[in-house]
Amino acid sequence: MIVYDTIKKFCDRHNNKTQHPLISLVDLNKSAPLERTKFTLDFYAIIIKETHCGDLRYGNKYYDYAEGTVVFFGPGQIITSEPEGEIHQPFGKALIFHSDIIKGTSLGKQVHDYSFFSYQSNEALHLSEKERDLVDVCFANIATEVSQNIDRHSKKLIVANLELLLKYCLRFYDRQFITREHANHGIIEQFEQKLNEYLAGDKLKTDGVPTVARFAGELHLSANYFGDLIKKETGKSALEYIQLRLIDLAKERIFDTSKSISEISYEMGFKYSQHFTRFFKQKVGVSPSEYRLMN
Repeated sequence: MIVYDTIKKFCDRHNNKTQHPLISLVDLNKSAPLERTKFTLDFYAIIIKETHCGDLRYGNKYYDYAEGTVVFFGPGQIITSEPEGEIHQPFGKALIFHSDIIKGTSLGKQVHDYSFFSYQSNEALHLSEKERDLVDVCFANIATEVSQNIDRHSKKLIVANLELLLKYCLRFYDRQFITREHANHGIIEQFEQKLNEYLAGDKLKTDGVPTVARFAGELHLSANYFGDLIKKETGKSALEYIQLRLIDLAKERIFDTSKSISEISYEMGFKYSQHFTRFFKQKVGVSPSEYRLMN
């Protein structure tokens, strides 16, 4: 596996001059043919692909990756370019930047809000022609600033343009959720079916309280992308959605006075009854015992 631990190493690998030790625009078309292999980055990367050139995979999941798409990599992710061992010619361009360049800025505090850096699988950003033009303008503005002689304004202007680019990408992802509404609706239906089956069967007892990551994995989506999709479609986060269903089920079972609250908490997947009581009171406003008496 190739570890790109510096901006310079990535630039050298693709026959590009390092414009700045913490941020560079890389013309992938200048690269010599490379062998497909696993790689990881110690920095952020935004890559625009200009042609379909193989598949990218995280673990066992393939990236939704074709011509005219943008992919986002965060530090530490392990990416596989397939088929491994094949020689290929990269096409496109990459904007790579180290987290050090945004430290102490508003973007540094908010970069984790751009969850597409952690989607990890299945959903690249597919740009329309107008959207691609805006992204190209942002890339060009950053390239201009990076190539200037560094002065006291450089960092602020570079980061400002970088933040503008990420905000545009966030808008374009919101648009993509809408334009893929039909496909997304199918995912919601599958999620509801799997959640219903989970709550109706014995999995609560055996596997415990269901997690967002569990359902995301079953639907072959990353947890972040799955959570954002549920939020866009329902107005609630995936965790909130699961917790509301748990509370509805708990309310039904509390009416069964033949069972103690401890028994019900065990059936609901909680290892300790006090955890169930705390969870229920947080969501309903009263304890399970108080709710039983009230009803």
